[in-house]
Amino acid sequence: MSSIETGMGKLSSAEEFLDFFGVEYAQAVVNVKRLHILKRFQQYLARHSFTSMTEAERKEAYRGLLAQAYRDFVVSDAVTEKVFKVFRDAAGVQTFGLEQLRASLPAR
Repeated sequence: MSSIETGMGKLSSAEEFLDFFGVEYAQAVVNVKRLHILKRFQQYLARHSFTSMTEAERKEAYRGLLAQAYRDFVVSDAVTEKVFKVFRDAAGVQTFGLEQLRASLPAR
């Protein structure tokens, strides 16, 4: 495990992650959207492979992904971004087949 991952393992708050990677932030944004920011950061990390990078390159890549996760919630909101299942489920569209709709109509 590299020193970056070791350092990240000791972090617990959104502010600690943002400070560790040197990402500037507004406390008011983090106060409201901290879990969303960290969850989005986790999603971004899962989409990338960092194995061929040096430690310095990896730290800069992590920094960029965390900054992007933070920006996502500066310009948008939790409902729009849907990082948590509860928001995805709430926004889900119910679909009905034609036969279901016909069956729900009163007989003529």
